[in-house]
Amino acid sequence: MTVPLVLASKSPARLSTLRSAGIEPRVIVSDVDEDAVLALAQAAHQAAGLGDISPADAVLALARAKAQDVSDANGTDAIVLGCDSMLEFGGQILGKPRTPEVARDRWRSMRGSSGTLHSGHWLIDDRDDGSSGTLGATSSTVVHFADLTDAEIAAYVATGEPLQVAGAFTVDGIGGPYVTAIEGDYHGVVGVSLPLLRDLLGELGVAIHQLRNV
Repeated sequence: MTVPLVLASKSPARLSTLRSAGIEPRVIVSDVDEDAVLALAQAAHQAAGLGDISPADAVLALARAKAQDVSDANGTDAIVLGCDSMLEFGGQILGKPRTPEVARDRWRSMRGSSGTLHSGHWLIDDRDDGSSGTLGATSSTVVHFADLTDAEIAAYVATGEPLQVAGAFTVDGIGGPYVTAIEGDYHGVVGVSLPLLRDLLGELGVAIHQLRNV
């Protein structure tokens, strides 16, 4: 019997990645206040004497919040997967730029350089006959960017793609020509690390092939 998966994300790249692995999840978009989640996580880190929250822990906190929100609000009877991605660059955490101006400025600073793309993953076994387990981890991959000209940056920003993706780039879309190399898991850069998902599922006693339904 196929184990059902719920993807708590509206990312088409994550959905496409899972589909390419033969997994057709049910998509239920979470409704969390990301700024509030990060503020609570930051406060918890500081209260524990750990200082500022790291980018890897930040995306993990957001992934957990998204999975928990979907689990709490829906009777899924499935394994719920929450994900979140951010780019660590120049000591800063970069999410979605949202506006052309921000995307343009980011690319002018990123071109010819490199950053680390962190993708947090959180699983909740919400099946009626499941383990009720909950766990997560972060995939971190170094991304090297091409030395774009101002004209290339303007043309890329004009497509609208970089506005709604973490770090203002994709490796599997229009932004592909502007990524010269990666050090780590390609799928983690896209948004969901399939090897990491396999490992996490294994800790819940589920083999990834049990999720295949196409």
